[in-house]
Amino acid sequence: MTRRKFSAAGCSVAITLMLAACGSSSKNDDVVAAPPKNVIFFLGDGMGLTTMTAARIYAVGEDGSLTMDTLPETAFVKTFSNDAQVTDSAPSMAAYMTGVKMNNEVISMSANTVAKDPTNDANGNKLVNNCGSGNGTPATTLLELAKAKGYAAGVVSTARVTHATPAATYAHICHRDLENDIAAALVPGGAGYNSALGTTGLEVVLGGGAQFFKPVKDGGKRADGRDLMAELKAKNYTIANTGADFKAVDASKAERLFGVFTSSHMAYELDRDAAKEPSLAEMTTKAMDVLAKNKKGYFLMVEGGRIDHALHETTAKKALQDTVAFDNAVKAAIDKAKLTDPTLANTLIVVTADHDHTLVLNGYAKRTGKTAAGNPGVLGVVKNYVTGAVEKDLDGAPYSIIGFGNGEKRTQSSRAAMASLDETVTSANEYHQEAVIRTAVGSETHGGTDVFLGAIGMGAETFLGTIDNTKVFGLVKSAGGL
Repeated sequence: MTRRKFSAAGCSVAITLMLAACGSSSKNDDVVAAPPKNVIFFLGDGMGLTTMTAARIYAVGEDGSLTMDTLPETAFVKTFSNDAQVTDSAPSMAAYMTGVKMNNEVISMSANTVAKDPTNDANGNKLVNNCGSGNGTPATTLLELAKAKGYAAGVVSTARVTHATPAATYAHICHRDLENDIAAALVPGGAGYNSALGTTGLEVVLGGGAQFFKPVKDGGKRADGRDLMAELKAKNYTIANTGADFKAVDASKAERLFGVFTSSHMAYELDRDAAKEPSLAEMTTKAMDVLAKNKKGYFLMVEGGRIDHALHETTAKKALQDTVAFDNAVKAAIDKAKLTDPTLANTLIVVTADHDHTLVLNGYAKRTGKTAAGNPGVLGVVKNYVTGAVEKDLDGAPYSIIGFGNGEKRTQSSRAAMASLDETVTSANEYHQEAVIRTAVGSETHGGTDVFLGAIGMGAETFLGTIDNTKVFGLVKSAGGL
């Protein structure tokens, strides 16, 4: 074997050159910044597993998949609150945002906070704060942690932006109905501002609820006379109150964006006038554009708020259409995020719900396929899966595939009078499905069943198994570097 001879001097020179190459730097060299870390938290309000299943059949048929169905990491989430087996939206969303299990109706406060009902102000609005001093302490939210890190942050909802779910990201109060106080928490430097949002506040707020930002004299609910939208405009927010305003916003130039398009909640997707109100997908992607100007990253919460409201009404078609609109927003966000982060190595997208409802799928129904012209699909009546004949109950009447455990529409005696019920009735936009237990109008309740969580991107693999809603906080915090 031939042995090669190496010069000690040569080795020394080579090593010196290699070390110089590896360690050399010049003050003129470009410093490569760390890529921004972005977190998008999607919340389908009231979007229980049965609602998701019905929405899938409604939109794409039994064999199809919604975008939510394709998320690679999944878990089940327990939703009970500190004092109730069945939660309302305030403590369930707050559990995600703070990691604290709190009482029903409480917004992002400590577990010992007592929910005290507001009383009426001089104008008859139930908005007087009765929380009292010493009634709990604020619980830090993921959005506040993001702001403390220098990230941008935003809130998007089809409900009022002061409603329980969005409020739980940026406000702290003993009762969810104190929406004037919640609105004030958004105005940098103003009375009642949440200083944990930093000196400049949230970069994006989009949704409904203008009434809580306007004084009574202008048709609002503010007995204090404040015009919060004028105050926000003075703080360099671009204000958008109509669909045209929204479309005209140049996200590359907007430093901060505030848009409330309706006095109360935004319209159901089935009723939405595109000229007046942007879609949830449009609000989501524009929010991402505004927030992405921050080179450190951002935290964005997106709520499909009207799923819940339609379920309370027991108008299933509205609930399913809003669920599909929510799913479209998820798809739009994933597609947009991948334009700059193709593998989502620095983007976490979480999709979940705050609680269930009592919607059920009845009978041994024949497969229906998706809802389309001439085919009511899952909105139809139960048909025998062998013969295709309409199934009848013990009173000899047809019954719809979708029903509710409780709700406003219940036949008080025999259903024989409903023998003529057909799919043109059950598939109508305004049809209220029947319920087992009768409640007041619009008062179908939440359910206590676990909900779905799906995740994709940075740290998504940590979401698995059956977990408490408070545990989601830590998983998001860790994955997002918050």
